[in-house]
Amino acid sequence: RHIARGFEPEDLDGKVLAIAATDDEAVNQQVSELAKARNLPINVVDNPALCSFIMPSIVDRSPMQIAISTGGASPVLARMLRTHLESSIPNAYGKLAGLVETFREQVKATFPSVEQRRIFWEDVLEGPIAELVFAGKEEDARRRLQRLIDDARDQPKAEGEVFLVGAGPGDPDLLTFRALRLMQKADVVVYDRLVSKPILDLVRRDAEKFYVGKERANHAVTQENINACLVRLAREGKRVLRLKGGDPFIFGRGGEEISTLMEEGVNFQVVPGITAAAGCASYAGIPLTHRDYAQAVIFVTGHLRDGSVNLNWDMLSHDHQTVVFYMGLHGVGIICEQLIRHGRAADTPAALVERGTLPDQKVYLGNLATLPQLVRDNDVKPPTLIIVGEVVEMHEKLRWFMLDREYT
Repeated sequence: RHIARGFEPEDLDGKVLAIAATDDEAVNQQVSELAKARNLPINVVDNPALCSFIMPSIVDRSPMQIAISTGGASPVLARMLRTHLESSIPNAYGKLAGLVETFREQVKATFPSVEQRRIFWEDVLEGPIAELVFAGKEEDARRRLQRLIDDARDQPKAEGEVFLVGAGPGDPDLLTFRALRLMQKADVVVYDRLVSKPILDLVRRDAEKFYVGKERANHAVTQENINACLVRLAREGKRVLRLKGGDPFIFGRGGEEISTLMEEGVNFQVVPGITAAAGCASYAGIPLTHRDYAQAVIFVTGHLRDGSVNLNWDMLSHDHQTVVFYMGLHGVGIICEQLIRHGRAADTPAALVERGTLPDQKVYLGNLATLPQLVRDNDVKPPTLIIVGEVVEMHEKLRWFMLDREYT
């Protein structure tokens, strides 16, 4: 009830909590001090310093509830986030949570291990049973779930699967929706050196992680052992995330890995990623094709299996095309020398994009004659992409990422 009068200390008698929402700072201060003296929880609206607790915004999908709090920093922002969540989380999620609660003990009795139960429920919550609930067909969902549990009692251990996922060039915002979904679903992740930490942080937190990164002349884990590891983990019934930088089918040895999986009869799926050439060139403001400068683009690896740089230099030295070298930093001197020797002008523009798409990205501009010295002078480190062609000159005009930085 509403009482039209000022605050009095006796108003706190017999109360279990207090909320001060007046426009009088002195009154709010008084209420806060008196409440704290009585060990009463106190919330002063829009004044976190006077609060002993914060009231979050609530999204209610009983029995599921979501609380959003900014720690008092911005209640308006919390309400905005609540509005977004209210519109994106259907009310039927409450019914879905209730369905899970009903069958929880049955599932616990059917699947003895926590991992088995987690996999079962993830399949239920991401599959057709959940869709039946969302469509208002709760009884159909209930019957189907019961049948699924009954069938599981007589089935052998579930087969594992490998997700071969391209993580893109580094910026986590460039991940595909499908990649992110599988990253959250995997039981174990096998990842490369080129997978950035911000992307690895998006993998499900309790997933087991295996690092199998390879550097030039330092393959701590051979490709053959990686292939065998994927097969072994999948046969243990695990969902294995094979996470690779860029795109797994562009200089990522993805073809070798799924060939082994096919030979061994292991289920797999492939998720493409943004390849380094596309991502790094875009973030450097260098279009790989342009009708005035380049009518073709060639992606080539500057590091072959035996460590040499033995390429079709005649083809790579044509004018009016852009050539992008992956893993070419160590052989940059040979690359520039051979391109010039086979007809490309020494002053052909060239760029180095170091740690492309990441906050510490660096772009170095030069030409075929100066590029090797640029690497030495600036101590450029992998991962670095080399872009050769007239389109490099457009960087100064089109650069948009990290505009507060200037490079040679």
